[in-house]
Amino acid sequence: MRNTAEDLAQGILAGDRRALARGITLIESNRADHRAEALRLLDMLAGQGAALRVGLSGTPGVGKSTFIESFGLMLTGQGKKVAVLAVDPSSARSGGSILGDKTRMEQLSRDPNAFIRPSPSQAHLGGVARRTREAILLCEAAGFDLILIETVGVGQSETLVADMVDLFVLLMAPAGGDELQGVKRGIMEMADILLVNKADGDLKMTAMRTVADYAGALRLLRKRPQDPEGFPKAMAVSALEEAGLEKAWDEICALAQWRKEEGFFATRRAEQARHWFEAEVREGLLARLRTDPEIRAKMAGLGDQVAQGRTAPAVAAASMLDLLG
Repeated sequence: MRNTAEDLAQGILAGDRRALARGITLIESNRADHRAEALRLLDMLAGQGAALRVGLSGTPGVGKSTFIESFGLMLTGQGKKVAVLAVDPSSARSGGSILGDKTRMEQLSRDPNAFIRPSPSQAHLGGVARRTREAILLCEAAGFDLILIETVGVGQSETLVADMVDLFVLLMAPAGGDELQGVKRGIMEMADILLVNKADGDLKMTAMRTVADYAGALRLLRKRPQDPEGFPKAMAVSALEEAGLEKAWDEICALAQWRKEEGFFATRRAEQARHWFEAEVREGLLARLRTDPEIRAKMAGLGDQVAQGRTAPAVAAASMLDLLG
């Protein structure tokens, strides 16, 4: 199959995983000719599919990969199609990325109803690849029922992921009161469902106490209009023993259904689309600053004037914006 936008769109709509992988590679490319072809592909696939988008994050070592594999295998066993977009941290020095998610999810990666795509963050703010939103659209067009977006850890990435998903799940390890104090309030406020993993063996009782601690903390947070009674909630799961996974999925589906019936789901998608558009405009303007020779020369000249104290930074910035306008 050739990698033209038409051929890729046809393959993706037919559910061809190879075409989907090539399509995501195309949209991740920074080459100008590839970008033009990627935009054509996105235009042809706009509005296709109706997947549930779920963001997943958690501290390193909490068992995200084990959870995703167990959770994904449970869903594919029910006949559902699951896509996992896992963003790996890129090296700030070399730009390299390990991209080891397929290795950590060996069983799920071989499942015909699953698709795992590790993508380097390429130093993008918060560890979320810039083209993750576009990869989501391609996975939806390929007919997946659930798209899991896994972030590199707890931090700035949660805010970015929240702007592209329908629900946000935070995975936590069994912990004591001191660890609870260390969880950022902003992340707690963002979570729709908090899952305490590793609720098995010697850690089971600790996990249950942690769930109770988090449940108490969640009750202290301000009530959000997009939540039904009882949400956000904390639950215990064991990815190793596959315990609590079905209940977690039922709660995810129940919350998504309630938001659809109450109108929050469609409103959130519309707001996210507008945010995406504005982000692309900002990124495009920044790209012009980096790549246009005339603009770069003007920036360098104004920067020298500012560094030498001959022009105020605000005045120089206004001159630069006038040029761009």
